[in-house]
Amino acid sequence: MTLSRPAVRELLTRRGLAPRRDLGQNFVADPNTVRRIAHLARVGPGDRVVEVGAGLGSLTLALAERGADVIAIEVDAGLADALREVVADVPNVRVVHADAMELDWQALLGSAGGWALVANLPYNLATPLVADLLDDVPAIERMLVLVQREVAERMTARPNTHAYGAVSVKVAFWADARIVAEVPASVFVPRPNVESALVELVRRQPPAVEAPALFDLVRAAFGQRRKMLRRSLAARVTPEQFAAAGVAPTARPEDLGLDEWVRLTTAVAG
Repeated sequence: MTLSRPAVRELLTRRGLAPRRDLGQNFVADPNTVRRIAHLARVGPGDRVVEVGAGLGSLTLALAERGADVIAIEVDAGLADALREVVADVPNVRVVHADAMELDWQALLGSAGGWALVANLPYNLATPLVADLLDDVPAIERMLVLVQREVAERMTARPNTHAYGAVSVKVAFWADARIVAEVPASVFVPRPNVESALVELVRRQPPAVEAPALFDLVRAAFGQRRKMLRRSLAARVTPEQFAAAGVAPTARPEDLGLDEWVRLTTAVAG
């Protein structure tokens, strides 16, 4: 069982709720779509799943239907109460009323790995949350996130493409990422003005370099992305270090792939 469009509207009306723009609330109200997401997430009995922005529980029910144990996180108190009603008879779902950006993830998930994040992420939360989880929550080993198409393109972009930026480098550092499906605006309540896509991120062994140092260089360079690196990184990288890394100082940040950023960071640290 999952929630149809009429069921979503009825639940909102009965509880005096309305989607909040400030929280980026757009609920998936199509049973086929949430079941497709749960299928693409490759979860089943014994799997541990955390869902952020669970809303009224359409995706939550689809994940639970596959037998996964689900922690459903919702920041909106009214929605969290409605969600508890929706999953009251579903034993493998636990609802947590909390802000995902302020959670103690270690306390919530424990020290063991093997967690999957599956979520329809609010548009204003997607990039910072995914970045923070990649940096700080290794217990989450894979993610399947429904995000704005533009955000999906940035997360999965390769060098020398229009979407490539600092977020692309961070994602590539920690994970293999790809767009696995597109999701039309018509399945949401309310209907957004943008298209959405599903991004799969699978954690991998990161390069042997200090992550904060690499990300500091990347942010500095992309902060002035139209400039050559010899200008945007003039205070951080010497000509000799560019040469040692095999990176042209006349390059621009979008020209460098992860390997080049690793070599440059190593040269600066050396």
